Formats: sequence, C-alpha cells, structure tokens
Amino acid sequence: MSGQSTTRTVPGSSGPGGARAGGRTGQRLSGLAVALGMVLFLGGFAWGAVLYLPYTVPTTSMAPTIGAGDRVLAQRIDGDEVRRGDVVVFKDATWSNVPMVKRVVAVGGDTVSCCQDGKLEVNGKEIDEPYLPEGSAAEFGNIPEVVVPKGRLFLLGDERSGSLDSTAHLSDAASGTVSRGAVKARVDAVVWPMNGMLEEPAGFEELGALSSPGPLRTVAGLVVAGAVLILGGAAYGPLAKRAGASRSRANAGTAGAR
Repeated sequence: MSGQSTTRTVPGSSGPGGARAGGRTGQRLSGLAVALGMVLFLGGFAWGAVLYLPYTVPTTSMAPTIGAGDRVLAQRIDGDEVRRGDVVVFKDATWSNVPMVKRVVAVGGDTVSCCQDGKLEVNGKEIDEPYLPEGSAAEFGNIPEVVVPKGRLFLLGDERSGSLDSTAHLSDAASGTVSRGAVKARVDAVVWPMNGMLEEPAGFEELGALSSPGPLRTVAGLVVAGAVLILGGAAYGPLAKRAGASRSRANAGTAGAR
C-alpha cells in the first residue's frame, strides 16, 4: 500500500463548484432582498412624508383620545373633505392663530345644541360619543342652538370641561365656527405613545357618511416590510459564512476520525 489517502465525493453532495454556485445564488437573492427592501422602506417614508404631518398636542383638551404631549400623525386634506366626527388640525386668527386640534361635531347647514340627557344634539339627533372621558357628560355648560353657516365647522374638544373650543367663541361674529379653509390636516393616529389609529366616530353615522382612514397602515406596512427585507438580506452573508465554517469543522472532524 502506498499510504496515500483517496478523497471521494459522497453521492448526492455538491463539489466545490456546486458550493460556489449555491453561494452565488444566495448572494444574488440577498442582494435583491436588500434592494427591494430599500425601495419599500424609502418609498414608504417618502409617501408618508408627502401625505402626513406630525404634531405634538400640548394640552389635555382632547383627552382621553389624545393626551398632553402625545404625538399624532395627521393626513394633509382639503377643507372640503372634512366630515362630522373628524379630529382636525386647524389654524384660525380668532383662535390665537396657532395650530389647534379639535373634533368637528357639526358642518355647514347643521343645527347644533347641548345638552339633552347629557348628550350633544345635531340636527335634532342625540349623538353617542364613546370617546368622551368615562362618566362625563357631553358638555358641562349649555350650548344655545347654533346654525352653522355654510362653509364653516363647529368644533369641540373631547375633554369638554377644559377645552377652549367653539363654545368659548360663541359671541364671535361666526358664532364660534371656523372656516373649512382653516383646516390643515385630519388626525389619523396617535403614534407616541403608540395608541394607534383613532376610533371611528360612529355616533355621527346617521347624519351622513364618515371619513375613511388614510393609508397610514399601508405606509407603515411598507416601511416594516422594507426593514425586514434589508435586515434579512444583510444578515445572509454573515450567517452563510458561519454556517460554512461550521460545516468545514464538522467535515474535518469526520475525516480525522476515519
């Protein structure tokens, strides 16, 4: 015997060329995953930046829906798109001329008053408002009957006892109403703390169609999916190298035991 050992390939296993081919395929797929992830991630952020504006709410006037210091995302909309029940961001010179967040409870042509049985009344219908603080009435003071002029909105805070809303401006020429053109955006979600999407104001449904939520969930889904693809694709190289090293050590141990 010559004392030389003979290396044989086990049937069904890949030789060095096959391993390199498999590695190249994996690298291509990981590269595609990272590229696609970047498109989704950056595209989602860009789409969100175009559609949404971030705001920090400094007071408790919209509690418990939005607390003091909460950060919200509000979809840019035209004032003509506002409907009853929407939580909107607006800016009006007679309301201190700074961005404010309130809930629209009546639109042009509506008659609003309060309170019968502790409930807000719009066009003769009592409105169920489950978003109000638990155990509180719709209004702590009476709202005289107000007919909202065309093209204007009547707004209230969800924390009715301390909100400087339309009830604080009833003596104004417009009876506390705000022009639709003053609206800059509609709040879709509280993102910090992560309370999520605002609940649908179903109590206004009998009076007309409600606003549909914006595409915030889709935007968030794109960003998350992109991040997963980027991390997964980037992790392929180190994981493949570690797996290859483990196989080499296992093969070396098997060969030494023969």
